[in-house]
Amino acid sequence: MVYVLVALQILLAFFLIVLVLMHDGKDAGLSGAFGVGAASGGTQVMQRNLTRLTVALAILFVLNSILLGFQKL
Repeated sequence: MVYVLVALQILLAFFLIVLVLMHDGKDAGLSGAFGVGAASGGTQVMQRNLTRLTVALAILFVLNSILLGFQKL
């Protein structure tokens, strides 16, 4: 069970990093490279959905961290 949680933690961390880098910032970050930061009416909805997905993944990351803290090796 511990190995499954550790593998899940690594995957969650990787995807969380990718999602944070895709957010639109002052310099546009990676979002400009993938076209997420394009100036159109749909980008606000896309940014909002990206934020929701990032928050959901962050909550899963924290919950998985708590579960890992209670596991015995």
